[in-house]
Amino acid sequence: MKSNKLALLALLLWVATIVTITWFVVRGNTTAGTDGRTAVVMTDSERNLVLAEMRGLLSAVHGILDGINHNDMKQVATAARLAGMGSAADVNPALMAKLPLPFKQLGMSVHHDMDDLAQAAESGKPAAQLQVMLTTSVAKCVSCHSAWQLKAEK
Repeated sequence: MKSNKLALLALLLWVATIVTITWFVVRGNTTAGTDGRTAVVMTDSERNLVLAEMRGLLSAVHGILDGINHNDMKQVATAARLAGMGSAADVNPALMAKLPLPFKQLGMSVHHDMDDLAQAAESGKPAAQLQVMLTTSVAKCVSCHSAWQLKAEK
């Protein structure tokens, strides 16, 4: 009888742990923002890391556009690949737990888009098609910036 109660208690603790972890993975560490957006709360160093990644994506967009303008598909592929999934590989799990699921989904989809764009440039897709792909990806950036703000912990 005691072993059944102990097993039930262990099961309940396990379920509670999974529910709690899932809650934080989905919700992240957020609060109401100051301008109608949702604020993602993180340390200064985490915020700086996310902002640096965003600047890297913007730099990649510039390199892609410059490559398209000069009909240099190697430059397009190189710039896009630098912002692909390889650049998102070493993210701190503690930071990922603070990011809400929709934020993570948008960010990861942009990195996937960059890999797809690099592959399209390498396979000789026309510049117009690459521009459409980039426009679709940048729309995700606009959507993210419209919904979220980054807030340093106090």
